[in-house]
Formats: sequence, structure tokens, C-alpha cells
Amino acid sequence: MFVVLLKFSDNKAQAGQFMDGHKVWIQRGLEDGIFLLVGSLQPNAGGGILAHNTTLSDLESRVGDDPFVAEKVVTAEILEITPTKADTRLEFLLG
Repeated sequence: MFVVLLKFSDNKAQAGQFMDGHKVWIQRGLEDGIFLLVGSLQPNAGGGILAHNTTLSDLESRVGDDPFVAEKVVTAEILEITPTKADTRLEFLLG
């Protein structure tokens, strides 16, 4: 499982022109079953994604395809987590 942090860079002002592509990229990640949760980092600091069913190298490639990353609107950090315990509602993440 992975946590992807997309933190705004000095290019944050250009986010508007790449927003549509970024939204398409997010939707594709959800439809592919890779992204479990997508949301905003507060206060207005960027975004965060919970991802699974992928390898680190595949996720790095996917993240590199995000227009926000490609155009340096955000910097990406990927944290890998090996889950060992979960609430029963999230036990599917343990496998």
C-alpha cells in the first residue's frame, strides 16, 4: 500500500491550466482500482492519495503521468506502507 503526497510547488499558480488533465488522471487511477482514496492536503497544500494493487515502480510511472507532476505544479512523494493490522472494514488491505 502507498501514500502519495502531491505538494504544491512554486508553480502552483499554473494549476488551473492543468486541472482538467489532473482530474482525468485521478479518475483513471480510481477506475483502474489503484487509487482507494483521493483528497486535498490542508490548508490548500496539495493532494494526497491512498493507493494499492500496484508495485512501487508502476506507481512511480503512473504518478509521473499526472499533468500536475509533469508540469511541476506539485512535487510527488511516495511512501510505502506494509499494513499489519486494520479495522475490519479495511481488512482487504492486509492481503
